Amino acid sequence: MTTHGPVMPVWSCGGCDLPWPCPTRKRELRAEFMDAPVSLALYLGAYLVQATEDMPWTPAGVLHRRFLGWTRETDPATSVVRPSRRQPG
Repeated sequence: MTTHGPVMPVWSCGGCDLPWPCPTRKRELRAEFMDAPVSLALYLGAYLVQATEDMPWTPAGVLHRRFLGWTRETDPATSVVRPSRRQPG
């Protein structure tokens, strides 16, 4: 069990007080959902919906990047970028 869970409604990390998900929790989530990127997106999407209700003053793009945008970025620990699943043509 991680200590880096969200503290709501302010959405800070319970382990380090950074905005949630913090870098530690992102690493944990990458490891937990290594072979299930869609499940990770669904998991974080549910938190994104709740965060938009708790922080209606925050621009949607900011929250999207915070909760979902990082999931498609390069993983600094492994330097791997997950390819998109676009169809050719």
